Amino acid sequence: MNSTAIYNKIGKTYDFTRRADPEILSRLIHHLSPIKGLPYLDVGCGSGNYTDAIFKRGFQITGIDISEEMLRKAKLKNNSIDWICGDARNMPFLNDSFYGASCVLATHHIKDIEVAFQEVFRVIKNGYFVIFTAFPEQMKSYWLHRYFPEMMQKAGRVMTSDEQLGKALSKAGFQNIKTDKFFVTKDLQDWFLQAGKYRPDIYLDPQVRAGISTFAIEENFEEIQCGCRQLQEDIESGDVDKVITSYENDLGDYAFIVCKKNA
Repeated sequence: MNSTAIYNKIGKTYDFTRRADPEILSRLIHHLSPIKGLPYLDVGCGSGNYTDAIFKRGFQITGIDISEEMLRKAKLKNNSIDWICGDARNMPFLNDSFYGASCVLATHHIKDIEVAFQEVFRVIKNGYFVIFTAFPEQMKSYWLHRYFPEMMQKAGRVMTSDEQLGKALSKAGFQNIKTDKFFVTKDLQDWFLQAGKYRPDIYLDPQVRAGISTFAIEENFEEIQCGCRQLQEDIESGDVDKVITSYENDLGDYAFIVCKKNA
């Protein structure tokens, strides 16, 4: 299933469990360092949760996504933002149109990140490009592997490593590339894949799973059912706490990758 089909499918219920998390938003804006009155771009904006949140902080931002269903949700959320249906690898913008860009949990849905990053570099006049994602090595440390091993292995394979992202960004022309780890907290408000790190019960809710692409596209329904049954048993017995503790690490659950195009 391609990215368009995936998000046209999950877009119908996506915003029931997905919203801009205040901590992620704060750090995203910190790294982007936007200036009021200048235009910015959100690549792979989805239903526009973070685009809208940035806009409501007083910044001018455009959202682009390949999914019409996601953009339909975005337009209902905020019709003052320009929402563009387009491919990150061939964006309908003139050179130097923006002063920075963001990309939140979307790079793994882009088929050719080298081409996409070159496009981002082209449409930015100068400024920061901020990516929020998870690396394969981080995902190997998610305790979800205990209950959904096949699904998690497949999910890890589609993610791009820190090294690969860095090389693609450098090749595109970006400089000053750095990584800022992000650890999921108990009060995280955006329920993506690792959101239940300390709240395992959320994965028992079909509506929550429907808003997470990894679960939504998984075809091994037997593993999902068996994994949920085992997870529920471990929650009731308290054994899940031992499982969670056994996967603790200092790799971070996600990361911000920050780079810059200099004028």
